[in-house]
Amino acid sequence: MEQVITIQSSQVELSATLHLPQHRSPGSKFPLVIICHGFVGNRIGVNRLFVKASRQFAAHGLAVLRFDYEGCGESFGEYGSYGLDRFIQQTKDVIDYAEGIRQVDQDQIFLLGHSLGGAIATLTASQDQRIKGLITWAAVGHPFHDIVKIVGKEKVQEYLSHPYVDYEGFALTKRFFDSLAEYSPMEAAKLFSGDVMVLHGSHDEDIPVDYCTQYHHTFKRGKSKSCVKEVISGADHTFSSVQGSNHLYGSTLEWLQSHTKKSNQSDYRVI
Repeated sequence: MEQVITIQSSQVELSATLHLPQHRSPGSKFPLVIICHGFVGNRIGVNRLFVKASRQFAAHGLAVLRFDYEGCGESFGEYGSYGLDRFIQQTKDVIDYAEGIRQVDQDQIFLLGHSLGGAIATLTASQDQRIKGLITWAAVGHPFHDIVKIVGKEKVQEYLSHPYVDYEGFALTKRFFDSLAEYSPMEAAKLFSGDVMVLHGSHDEDIPVDYCTQYHHTFKRGKSKSCVKEVISGADHTFSSVQGSNHLYGSTLEWLQSHTKKSNQSDYRVI
């Protein structure tokens, strides 16, 4: 079952889609994966990355909630007018909403973040003990450096003499860029005490594949229960090939299955 919903975050309405396993009995509860999209992205993803992942996970007994950050996709607001603090708060508000979904096992909530969403998921998980596990796909490691590289250094200089930088129709303000420099997800990773999986494409031209190893080492040195990493051969930043995306979904699903527990209900199972 797929349901389009609206989640309130402060004064902004966030658009989201909830996926629940088709075969369930009254009272069934399932682990939940919350998907955090990347920079100027949305809950559909490039080449429907998040739609395909969500449907595959739901087909194997997992609930999924994917949402649009403020000013992205179908959500209200203006993306780029606020800082990373708002991204983190919006993610926490989505977790609050998820806790109220009767089919969700509140002890089994996972965050999955892609690109900048991977950094936001890491920052959020480091602060929120409700998160059991964390999955990052091609995660940004140094928000200011990485996003400036994507936007272009010369273009970013525009905010020194203009109110915003126009990037693909998004008005990115000085507040937005300044906030990127204030956060270090690599440092925050040390504080997360749950289980972690870090994935990256070997042919990522946007975010260095070396970040995969750096994140892995940081999580291992920190408080995490466990951390595994995988570099997917030939995959780009958005895992846009059939082989790359299928490998991504398969590895992620296998990890999720190994880190979810069965409930006391006889009808609940992760296949």
